[in-house]
Parts: sequence; C-alpha cells; structure tokens
Amino acid sequence: PAPTRTSQTSRPPRPPNRHIRLFVCGHSHILKVQYDRQWGFLTMNPGAAGKQGWQTVQTLLRFVIDKADIRDLEVIELEKR
Repeated sequence: PAPTRTSQTSRPPRPPNRHIRLFVCGHSHILKVQYDRQWGFLTMNPGAAGKQGWQTVQTLLRFVIDKADIRDLEVIELEKR
C-alpha cells in the first residue's frame, strides 16, 4: 500500500506586530522586498552583495528610516569584479 501523508495544520493568522516594522534577512541571494501581512512588517532581503557565488550582479538596498517611516527604497546593482 502507498504511504499516507499527514496534512500540515496551518497557523492561525497572527495579529500585526505593533513593535516590529522591518525585518532584514539574507543568505538566499535573492533580492526581495515584500510586506508580510501575516506578521505585519516589511521584509527585505538585499540579495547578493558579496563577490563570491554564481550571481553575475551584486545587489544592495538603500532606504531611509525616518522615525516610524521606511521610505526612498533604492535597488543598487553592481557588476561583479
């Protein structure tokens, strides 16, 4: 007989976090900026800023934090040298 798969239960929606507004992470080397509705904050992954790896372009993020506002987001791309 075929093995049965157990279904994963999803977490109930979490109310927005009133203290955390920005989560910056990395390591995937994939540039991504996305608002996470479940957790209630903006997630930023700057992509591949290092000189080693398979990426042909280094990517960086530049933005302004002004009190509670996050604004003027720029994606900067540099050719690998």
